[in-house]
Amino acid sequence: MKYLSKIWQLMKREIWILWKNPIYGFCMVVFPIAVVLFFTTLLDEGQPASLPVGIVDADNTSTSRALTRRLDAFQSSDVVAAYPTVAEARHAIQRNEIYGFLYIPEGTTEKLLAGRQPKISYYYSQTCAMSGSLLMKDLKTVSTLGSAAVGMATMQAKGLTSEQIQTLLQPIHIDLHQVANPWSNYNVYLSTALVPGIFMLFIFLISAYDIGTELKFGRSKEWIHIADGNMLVAMIGKFLPQTLIWLAIVFGYQYYIYGVMHFPYEGTPWDIIRLSLLLVFSAQGFGIFAFGLLPSLRMSMSVCSLWAVLSISMAGSAFPVMGMDAPLQSLSWLFPLRHYFMVYQITVFNGFPLLEGWFHFAALVAFALLPCTVIGKIKNAMLNYVYIP
Repeated sequence: MKYLSKIWQLMKREIWILWKNPIYGFCMVVFPIAVVLFFTTLLDEGQPASLPVGIVDADNTSTSRALTRRLDAFQSSDVVAAYPTVAEARHAIQRNEIYGFLYIPEGTTEKLLAGRQPKISYYYSQTCAMSGSLLMKDLKTVSTLGSAAVGMATMQAKGLTSEQIQTLLQPIHIDLHQVANPWSNYNVYLSTALVPGIFMLFIFLISAYDIGTELKFGRSKEWIHIADGNMLVAMIGKFLPQTLIWLAIVFGYQYYIYGVMHFPYEGTPWDIIRLSLLLVFSAQGFGIFAFGLLPSLRMSMSVCSLWAVLSISMAGSAFPVMGMDAPLQSLSWLFPLRHYFMVYQITVFNGFPLLEGWFHFAALVAFALLPCTVIGKIKNAMLNYVYIP
């Protein structure tokens, strides 16, 4: 009962600190909610659509115009202009008026009908990787469709059957199955990694900031005194209110993406709840550990900022970890977001049992327990260190 009473006193003290300082309200409630709404609405359509492209049609025949109509019919492409020369189309790309263009040289149709091999060129800007990749796919597809259409007409004139024509045009038929996300919805791919990564950034910073300000504002000895020198009681009393707020935010985010936006998931609700708990506890554990490792408000927050920003790159959601150099693959194990993303992929996204990702689960638990290794150093800092700006 004595320790419960102390924890309650510390919780009331912490709630007052949270209420008094508006930075907690913004970083724990306002900004996380804004981040969720920003990313999920930014990618609301799943993937970019109607990207502006141009046409340079020097052939100007019914076949070349059919290619233009086919390109305009694709969801990702919108033919917005026709240019007389390649130079003008290139300048349009440089002015950010279009993302790419298709060049059909003079004599293309004539060469196709004569059985010769004409060259159709397409140019696209890779300044933005997503738009460049989508347009490249459309431009390549429409070029292939154009040659196939002429080839089909030629073979029909020679008396070949539809099955024979199909075999010659497409010897291997691809049966594509996109597991778990058949729509190629970028919102599902990116928001489930970026938003938790930014949550971790806020949790890292607030955890280190909350301990550091005890030293900065001269409240550290009072904090330890209320806990009767028991650092475990001091930590529980200080961080329990924050933990409850973070859990409310994370659970609200999970309900929003799965209950409101209907993101696909193959796992169970318990998988989502367990993953949310791991996110909050591992992030708090790392933030506290960062301060214990470097008992300085400025230095610990700098480490937390750096680690959180690198986490988004090292998680493997945008660029696969297996494609990185060997040293970076090894380094990725030191980031909580990487393990969160792997557990999410294994248990929630694909519905596999947790046993398939037990090492990542154990790593998140280890991050949550990291403060145990520096708790004595934090106590020493609170009692003996003098804050230096």
